[in-house]
Amino acid sequence: MAMEDPDKKTEVVLLACGSFNPITNMHLRLFELAKDYFHETGKYKVIKGIISPVGDAYKKKGLISANHRVTMAKLATKNSDWVEVDDWESSQSEWLETLKVLRYHHQKLLCPDPTNSLQNAIPLTKPGRKRKQEPNRHDPVKKKNQNPDIKSVPQVKLLCGSDMLESFGIPNLWKLEDITEIVENHGLVCISRAGNSVQKFIYESDILWRHKNNIHLVEEWIANDISSTKIRRALRRGQSIRYLVPDVVQAYIEKNNLYSPESEDRNAGVVLAPLQKHASDSKN
Repeated sequence: MAMEDPDKKTEVVLLACGSFNPITNMHLRLFELAKDYFHETGKYKVIKGIISPVGDAYKKKGLISANHRVTMAKLATKNSDWVEVDDWESSQSEWLETLKVLRYHHQKLLCPDPTNSLQNAIPLTKPGRKRKQEPNRHDPVKKKNQNPDIKSVPQVKLLCGSDMLESFGIPNLWKLEDITEIVENHGLVCISRAGNSVQKFIYESDILWRHKNNIHLVEEWIANDISSTKIRRALRRGQSIRYLVPDVVQAYIEKNNLYSPESEDRNAGVVLAPLQKHASDSKN
């Protein structure tokens, strides 16, 4: 059998958004599992992974400062030759929808000049105007018309766990048009535990079902139940978190005395930014 031409493979950038409060070995494993999955298809080449911690304006209970969360993520990935941390999202003064972060990174790949990328990301986010200004600017479907020898712009796919995918069903957490654009123009890579009901969730959603070919389900056969919530709980109780987070992250947490009963009460009683925003949007 002839070797596949590596230049014909679709290049993929994996983007993970979330609190990373703190980053754990489970977060890092998501990238490895997704990369293995894509390479095993023989059709894709994963060229980069990006960790984008959410900004403080997200207002999630127990969310410590973005500065610490970004620093820990950078420490955790400093030995990786393909996963990096991007602080654009976390440095915004307002909370940003995940779709805007995907658009920003797609735009950045189109014009790698950092002075361009920020300005170019902004017009795309104007509701209702995107398609007039940029007709299908970031729709991977366009690739089919191009000369097969010309490498197209890499696809930026949203990497997540099954909990994020299933959060699409929580009222007011996501805008329907955002979910549609994410699965239509970018794609999802969802790591789920073997036997998880993610497929049923996709089956029960018309939007997800329509775009199911752009939702890559990756089964995680080596169960990994580490969560940031459990890490914070262990720290509040003075228990060890060794081997659950990278050693450098554990050292940073200890040095800065990061998680405590007090920090867990941050934003207590505050409505989560997307719920606040989408509730007020629906009133207007």
